[in-house]
Amino acid sequence: MAENKVQKLPAFSSLDEMVEFFDAHDMGDYPDSLPEVSCDVDIQRRTHLVAIDEKINSRLAEIARQEQTPVESLVNAWLEEKVASYSEKT
Repeated sequence: MAENKVQKLPAFSSLDEMVEFFDAHDMGDYPDSLPEVSCDVDIQRRTHLVAIDEKINSRLAEIARQEQTPVESLVNAWLEEKVASYSEKT
């Protein structure tokens, strides 16, 4: 079995040249040539999964198609309306 040779990243004279190079090559072949990167992630949004009855889901999909909006947006808007109207009652 042949050992992987560490390959040196060539010098690029432009961003386009670098993009062309990596369109044809794997960045994983140049681990020692790539800078170490550190970043902070601050997730502001959470997703909550809720089971929906199949008949209701089918009707939701139909309405969303008619309204030309994603089902998720439709459901979130309706839930927001319902929660707001409940809050007004209390």
